[in-house]
Amino acid sequence: MAKNIKLERARVHIHATFNNTIITLTDLTGHPITWKSPGVVGYKGSRKGTPYAAQIAAESLTREMKDYGIRSVIVTVNGTGSGRQSVIQTIKGSGIRVDEVKNVTPVAHSSTKGTR
Repeated sequence: MAKNIKLERARVHIHATFNNTIITLTDLTGHPITWKSPGVVGYKGSRKGTPYAAQIAAESLTREMKDYGIRSVIVTVNGTGSGRQSVIQTIKGSGIRVDEVKNVTPVAHSSTKGTR
């Protein structure tokens, strides 16, 4: 990855499933810069789905964010996994300002199941 990128603001996308949490850092237009997941930082199997593993991945990502000069982020969350909240708290605790948290999890709202 190119470390010579300098940004003031960025976007963090959190994709949280029951088995894993994938955190992607993009610029404001959506072009990916870097990403982390518990598997990248050493967790395997069912341990990848834990909030602690997501926290360690987020700590690794925040260190890279500081190298890029990022001071504030917009967070979008997708999914219902257990790592959602721990990632947001880790980013807030690292000194990077969280401007907005947006939940973009798709929710079914017009189902034909059981309407008899």
